[in-house]
Order: sequence, then structure tokens, then C-alpha cells
Amino acid sequence: MSFPAPDLANNWQFTEIWVDPTSVPPYILMLLGDDKNNFCILDPTENYKIVFACSSYEEAKIWLLEDEYERVEGRVLAEQVA
Repeated sequence: MSFPAPDLANNWQFTEIWVDPTSVPPYILMLLGDDKNNFCILDPTENYKIVFACSSYEEAKIWLLEDEYERVEGRVLAEQVA
């Protein structure tokens, strides 16, 4: 499933790492969010392809939890990287 990508490459506010602990090795997805309520879930193993996009953090979180992903503790903020 493919979605149009909001311009999060340069405008992201935070990123979270989510892991599927039931797969071996564990499978990882990235959740990016911006200050305009754009959220994308990216698959790093597929050249950061967007696998899901939505307009609320809750919707993104529910999508990940439905597939039994668990959030890795912590969050990377854009201002920490700059």
C-alpha cells in the first residue's frame, strides 16, 4: 500500500522506533510526525517506503498496535539532531 508522502524528510518534529518482537530477527518500523499532524510509518528495509500515513498520532499508534508492534522507549526530537 502506498501513500503520498507529506514533506517529512525535512520537516519532521519527532521519530519513534517500533518493533515486532515476535519476528526473528525483530522487524522495525519508524514513525515520523510533524507539527501539522502528518504522520508516516516508514519501513527501513524497503528504502524507507511509506507503509501507512494518517493525520493523527493515535491512528498511527493503533495501526502499529494492531500488528503487535511495540514502541521502543524514547523518542528522537528534530532539535536534538540539528
